[in-house]
Amino acid sequence: MPDQSDTPVLDTFASMTLDSLERCNLDADTLILVRLAALAAVDARTASYLMHVGPAAESGVTLEQAQDVLVAVAPIIGTARTVSAALNIAEAIGAAIAIAEDLDS
Repeated sequence: MPDQSDTPVLDTFASMTLDSLERCNLDADTLILVRLAALAAVDARTASYLMHVGPAAESGVTLEQAQDVLVAVAPIIGTARTVSAALNIAEAIGAAIAIAEDLDS
């Protein structure tokens, strides 16, 4: 019988991500920037970006690099998705900061 978990969806995401990382030869910052572009392209919600804030900071991705990605994909994905991505990234960063502050207190 399969292993039963309290978090099957999160476990699946973690497994998919690990498999992707093991099969990918991109350096960490390039990988995060590619994923950022993909999230923008599919008009991902804030929670999806939030999952990438920590890894982006750890790999040294800067806010300027994230902005450059949005500038690069804007002609492909359009204004609405680019603006949506920018807002969702800002919300994700704000949420990550709030979570970090809560953990520190």
